[in-house]
Amino acid sequence: MPFCASCGSQVDGAFCPKCGAPVGAGAPPPGAAAPPPGAGAPPPVAAPMADNVAGALCYVLGFITGIIFLVLEPYSRNKAIRFHAFQAIFLSVSFIIIRIVLGIVFGIAFQSLGFFFFWATFWSLFWLLYLIVWLYMLFQTYQGKTVVLPIIGPMARQQA
Repeated sequence: MPFCASCGSQVDGAFCPKCGAPVGAGAPPPGAAAPPPGAGAPPPVAAPMADNVAGALCYVLGFITGIIFLVLEPYSRNKAIRFHAFQAIFLSVSFIIIRIVLGIVFGIAFQSLGFFFFWATFWSLFWLLYLIVWLYMLFQTYQGKTVVLPIIGPMARQQA
């Protein structure tokens, strides 16, 4: 593997990845000033956000932000962020499906029997449970912890 004549680092291509000097160029003449650091190198690209922040943002709007992070280029290749995106999608879709099924079943049962109070209490507890799970996932992911939810977590791991 060739070495750069200017800075001495290993080079894989035609140009040094560290200082940007061409590999075929000889050593600079004696007494010549060394190129300033970063000369010839491409301008630095803004680093993407940290994995914990991107993972937490996957849960913010449920399946909407999950899909967004699956499409965004630097994050779509990161396995951890893909896992959180898929888990956020599966979590929000599962709550929507549970809401529809329980709405049909308990709606018929409670309203036919005239238990409107129980109907309102049931839905309040359902949405409180969803809020607690959503906040828990949001904060645990922001802290850098990976929580694998039952049933949907292994499915998200397979997809990631």
